Amino acid sequence: MPLIVPNVSNDDKADWAAKLLGKKLTESTSDTMSFAKKDLPAAHRVVQPGMAMTMDYRPDRLNVHVNEDGTVTNVKYG
Repeated sequence: MPLIVPNVSNDDKADWAAKLLGKKLTESTSDTMSFAKKDLPAAHRVVQPGMAMTMDYRPDRLNVHVNEDGTVTNVKYG
């Protein structure tokens, strides 16, 4: 039986992926090439290459993976 998390669906992940993949995260500006961190959901974390992370699973937390220059490479909940 799959884990069901209230208010989080595969559509949510797909929506965030469409908004973020290939864009650079910035502090305050969202446009066609960037996305402002302030516009991410409250429960999120930005994961940089080689970054240590806690292994706690929070199904409502959006994990935004970026490369060395801050471009989003992956988006997932957990």
